[in-house]
Amino acid sequence: MSDAPSTTLPAPTRTPSLLTSKAPPRPKPSFVSVATAGGTLALVLLVAIGYALDQTVLIPPLAASAALVFAAPTLPLAQPRNVIGGQLVSALTGFVVLAVAGSSVWASAVAGGLAIGAMALARTAHSPAAATAVIVVVAQPSTLLFLALLLLATVVIVGVGVLAGRTGRTARYPTYWW
Repeated sequence: MSDAPSTTLPAPTRTPSLLTSKAPPRPKPSFVSVATAGGTLALVLLVAIGYALDQTVLIPPLAASAALVFAAPTLPLAQPRNVIGGQLVSALTGFVVLAVAGSSVWASAVAGGLAIGAMALARTAHSPAAATAVIVVVAQPSTLLFLALLLLATVVIVGVGVLAGRTGRTARYPTYWW
């Protein structure tokens, strides 16, 4: 072996480009079945609760929360701390913005942005919850009633998620509680 320095350069490492990267494999049919049934059950329960209470309980961000809990149960964004905490932190952020700035599209945009920061500080990142802050500013709901229904709704989603995670056909849910 020669002590002379090599004149060839090492081959550059190639990082996958967007065009060569591949999507993850298709989930097993049993996973899709449980995720679909669990998500549908949770959302129908929210509608039934709302019907029984004569209140709107199912709001769009909760459907997005259910998508995370049932279709991506191992992600940090899907864990109970993030689902429940993120929704409540964001709603509270929306109520603060509503109290300070009133209801406008500008204030709703600020509420959504501030909710992102508030969730990060609280370690409860949950992307669908930023929309909850926007809804609070736009819809101007009763504070205590909205927070109580939101808490109930997130607990229902998480509860059904726990049941789905015990079927053995999906990843065990939750990965952590707090």
